[in-house]
This record gives sequence, C-alpha cells and structure tokens, in this order.
Amino acid sequence: MILFHGEVLENKEQDRILKGLYEDCLETLKNKPKLRIEQVIRACDRVYQKAILGEYDEIAMPLLKMADISYDRFLSMAKLFSKEGLEYKCRIELGEDYANPVSLANGTKRYRYPLGILFHIAAGNVDGLPAYSVVEGLLAGNINILKLPTGDSGLSIRLLKELIDVEPAIKDFVYVFDVPSTEISTLQIFADIADGVVVWGGDVAVEASKKMTGITTKLISWGHKLSFAYATPSVSDEQLYELAKHICATNQVLCSSCQGIFLDTDSASEQEAFAKRFFEIFKKANLASPKLDIGMCGKNTIRIYNELLENPNKKILNADGISVFIEEDSELCLSMLFRNVWIKRLKKEDIITSLKKHKNHLQSCGLLCSSKEKEELAHLLASAGVVRITSGDMARMFAGEAHDGTYPLQEYSRIVEVD
Repeated sequence: MILFHGEVLENKEQDRILKGLYEDCLETLKNKPKLRIEQVIRACDRVYQKAILGEYDEIAMPLLKMADISYDRFLSMAKLFSKEGLEYKCRIELGEDYANPVSLANGTKRYRYPLGILFHIAAGNVDGLPAYSVVEGLLAGNINILKLPTGDSGLSIRLLKELIDVEPAIKDFVYVFDVPSTEISTLQIFADIADGVVVWGGDVAVEASKKMTGITTKLISWGHKLSFAYATPSVSDEQLYELAKHICATNQVLCSSCQGIFLDTDSASEQEAFAKRFFEIFKKANLASPKLDIGMCGKNTIRIYNELLENPNKKILNADGISVFIEEDSELCLSMLFRNVWIKRLKKEDIITSLKKHKNHLQSCGLLCSSKEKEELAHLLASAGVVRITSGDMARMFAGEAHDGTYPLQEYSRIVEVD
C-alpha cells in the first residue's frame, strides 16, 4: 500500500506518483506553511490517547502476541508518542527554547531549519518503528519518504494515516511506499530526491545506502548493533534474573538485546560456576515467560545438537529450548538468538582492548555489579565505545533517549545563521 497526500492507495499507483514526486516535494517547500513542532506533537498525543483507550488493539494485540511483548510494555512504548514525552524529547535534543531563534552576541540570529527531505529505509524488527522514524523527521520539520520493510504489518501506515486525520497539515510531509529492496531504480529515485537518507539496518543495508547516496546527500545510519552484559562475581541473583527476563522478553532480536555475558574473571572454573548459576536463573525466567514458538525450539535443539557433534568438547548447558554456551574466547559476537546465550571471560583491564575493535557496532551493555564497582566499569565500557549502559532491562525506552549515541532531531536539522 501507498500513503500519498493523506490517501491510502494501491501499489499500482506507484509509477504515476513517482513521476511527480520531486515536484510535489518542491511545491511543499515553496508554497506550504512550515510544519510546526506543536502541530506534530498534538497529533501524536491524540494517537497516543487512542492507543491507551484500546482503539488499536485489533491490530496491536496479534503483533504483541507474535513478538512476545506484554501489553504493559506496549503502553510504555506508546507513551513515547505522548505530548509529555515528545515535548521532553524536543527540549533534551533541541534545547529548552527549541521553537525560537537564538540571538548571538554580534546580533546574528541562529535558526534551526529542517534538513529538507528525508528518505527513511526502515527495518522490520520492531513493528511501529518505521512510523516513529517518520515522526522524528516530522518533529524536525522535514518532508518524509518512507520505504516500508518487507512484511510490514500495516501498523506504520495506520499510525501515520491517523496522524494526518488529526492534523491535515501533515499530509504534505509524509509519503509511504511498499517497495522491495530489490527495486533499486525506485530506491535511487528516493535517494536522489532526499537531502538525507536515514537507514535502519545492518552493515549490508548501510553499505547499499552509501552506494545510493550522492556526495550532496547526508547519510544517517541507525545500523544494527551488538549489545551484551558485563558482570562481576559480586552480581546478585536478582540482577541476573532481571537480565534473564530481558533476554526472554526480547528473544535477543533487538539492537539492545543481550547476546551474551562477559564475566570479570580469568578463571575457567569461576566462569563455569557462574554459567551454571545463571543457567538455573535463566530456566526460571524462561518458565515465567511466554513460550517460544515450537518451531524455534526445535530449530534451537537441532543447532545445539549439531554444535556438539562438530565440537564434542564444547560446554553447553541446555534445557527447554534455551542454552548457555561456555566459551573460551573473549570476542564479542552475535548469539544464536531466541534465548541462547554465551558466557565469556573478560577481565576489566582488557575491556577496551577487546571491545574497541568493534567501534560503531557497540550499543548497550547491561552492567551487573556492586555500586562501588559501577563508576570504574562504566567509564571503561564508555571509553571502549559503548553508548548505553543499563541495568538488567537493556531494552528499556524513555523519552529523550539518544539513538546510538546521538540525537536524531539534531541529525535531521541544520543551523542557519542570519546577520
């Protein structure tokens, strides 16, 4: 489906729309009133109010069940669209007086303008994320062209259509297309029109976007990241249970999901004892969580069996479709996902040496330690490149939170200074 000037159209209309898309965008820039932040916030808050009243449950509930996301978590995520949440976000990212120009000492006035036209290449690992990416573009005042991810549920178009129905001025600032990633010529049209290309995805998606993006176009990548936990021997069972709940809740498919645990030790026996301790806690969290799809449980069992056939000496604790791999190396890597965790030794003195090579791939670390250890370890992790240090719930979200170490509203804006 296509969303064009507030109307939902069939994909067969795509060629007709593409022929005049650039002129449509220029017409908006030349002759349409500037989109104000308060208009966007008011529309988002209305959609948020509808969400908490259950008006989207018929589309949201099946998605929540499929993704094993609780209704409470859904409401917490929906709060990001609230007036309170968005106003706080704007103050944090753009400054307290974000709606007004700043007077500089020499009489110059500093204005914030939108980048212009944004082309969003969305990822499909979180339903509703494509719509949220567009909302961020709208808050900065941009025209937004959204490429839906493959297999999109329809939630993104539904939410954006609702925004337009509440605030019709938004309709000239949102275009949504259901274009496959293989349709390179169409994606190139979008990239050529855009002042900025916003890509959500892994290295392959970012690299492909770089090839499409000309030297006059800004590339903003929110690429797939790797996240992990770092624990010291002093970690409590309560902290480990919170981490285990997070692993079960996210099934390790988010950028912020814990892939494994580094333990501050160089002792193999201490590592194995810790792994056994965590595995018992992990099993309890697994039993208290929604069950994994039976097909995925079967796939995990087969993969673990094959791993043991190929590496008979490998130490793997597994039961009920979940596992803990006791590894000998200290390399950060992706896990098998879906409740399969690695545990590796990594002394705090080696944190920077081991992690720095991963540079822009680092995102969240669940730091599990005593309060007296936290400051030193947080500094080492941040110096290695980690941009988000949390406790057990590594997927928590709140208004004003940065994206991978930067503020999106700043990335989607430019500063204009006028004497």
